[in-house]
Amino acid sequence: MKNSRSFMIRQPEAVFTASAGVMLAITGLGKALSAIGPARALDTPDPLIGIPFRQLLLLVGLAELLVAFFCLVRDERRISLLGVTWLASNFLVYRLGLSFIGWHHPCACMGSLAGMLHLSDRTADNIMKGVLAYLLIGSYGILLWEWRRRRAAPVPVTREEEAALVT
Repeated sequence: MKNSRSFMIRQPEAVFTASAGVMLAITGLGKALSAIGPARALDTPDPLIGIPFRQLLLLVGLAELLVAFFCLVRDERRISLLGVTWLASNFLVYRLGLSFIGWHHPCACMGSLAGMLHLSDRTADNIMKGVLAYLLIGSYGILLWEWRRRRAAPVPVTREEEAALVT
């Protein structure tokens, strides 16, 4: 019975990390492939970070693929969750930074994948906002839930401490 309870507790976390891993693998691959493509527009500097979009897409795409690897291949769910949380938080800060400096163009977060799927820039940007919300809410929500569950768990007591409490 205890094993089934443990499975039920772990299942939402496993489903989230797997789905986040798939999303990050797809977008990471899209970014990395776009970065090595011939588009000249990628040679212009990013308005916030200052490096060419090509290099930024490659770096972020590789980071996404690394986190996706942990989510999909490794059985270290905590590291996977922390990786997703870190990445999603950075995406949010980046988007807020762009908004703060007045850059209101759609994000090229999907790389050339949006073009291959015949999506408009605005539609691709809205999809990526939804993905970002899912990653943020899911990762922070699970980490918060785990933290609260650990805080509520009884602290293990040694036999000597237990004997001292009884007397």
